[in-house]
Amino acid sequence: MLLKERRPAQEVNSSSMADIAFLLLVFFLVTTTISLDKGISLILPAEGNELEVNKSNIVNILVNDQGQILIDDNPGKIRDIKALAIKRIKLNQNVIFSVLTTKRTKYKHYIQVLDQLKQAKATKISIANPNF
Repeated sequence: MLLKERRPAQEVNSSSMADIAFLLLVFFLVTTTISLDKGISLILPAEGNELEVNKSNIVNILVNDQGQILIDDNPGKIRDIKALAIKRIKLNQNVIFSVLTTKRTKYKHYIQVLDQLKQAKATKISIANPNF
């Protein structure tokens, strides 16, 4: 009986695999786009620019934990802010809307209030620091 001689198995040349992987990596890095979060566009004043403001020019908007609001100590709804802000701006161009939240106010409610003010074209918005 004759035995067949086995050939040694041929190896796959892997010397260019690193080059191919590098080229694929560069290709995908160049062709993919990176999404950037825009965030809230607010123009903040420079530090130290504190001015005394007449109390009649300030509209206080308080937002509690449940998303209920008080506008100058009158209860209201978030969706009503836009109409009220438009009225106040027509009466007084120098009106400043001061938004105050509690420490547990949901971010969603805070953003909804800011959106309503932006839709009313309010340009002077004060973000008050909660002290309680």
